[in-house]
Amino acid sequence: MVESTTPTPWLRYAVDGLPAVAFLGVILVTHDFRLATWFVIGGALLALGVSLVVERRVRPLPAVTGVLALVFGGFSLLLHRPDILQMKMTIVDTILGAVLFGGLLIKRNPLKFMLGGAFTLPDRAWTILAVRYGLFWWACAAANEFIRRTQTAETWATFRVAVLVAAVVFAVAQTPFLMKHNLAPNEVKTPEPPDPGF
Repeated sequence: MVESTTPTPWLRYAVDGLPAVAFLGVILVTHDFRLATWFVIGGALLALGVSLVVERRVRPLPAVTGVLALVFGGFSLLLHRPDILQMKMTIVDTILGAVLFGGLLIKRNPLKFMLGGAFTLPDRAWTILAVRYGLFWWACAAANEFIRRTQTAETWATFRVAVLVAAVVFAVAQTPFLMKHNLAPNEVKTPEPPDPGF
């Protein structure tokens, strides 16, 4: 039986962040939003492919955001509208936050479904974690909307990469909380960053 390889979290973060970093590099060098968008699409496909090959599975959150990067990037190219790609983060993060808070209202925690295999937490801890993720997503959506409406494409691309770094910092910052509340203390891992890619 072949065992699946589990890459280090830093490898996963690097692969997931590839589309945003490629976009930033291309737009800073060429100032060509369309060309940079092609790199987002290629980077998203590569990230999904590497995840599938290395982990022998595609994690749910990066899979959804990767596919949406392809969809929003494709429409942005097809319709010659850079704002479509820029709106992706606003739309997706707003929906993700709403799904989390909506799930909490009906006593179903979607975050537990997304991350549940990684942690053994009491329901109250799952609720607190879901609120934190939901607020993070809504804060990112609001910041994205402000930046995309008021700044240049280059500044927006830089902001996009900064959000990836902030997402990793956010995820790492949850580790003490998880250590405190995890019912299986020997299995504490860093949680999935709330922004796993472009």
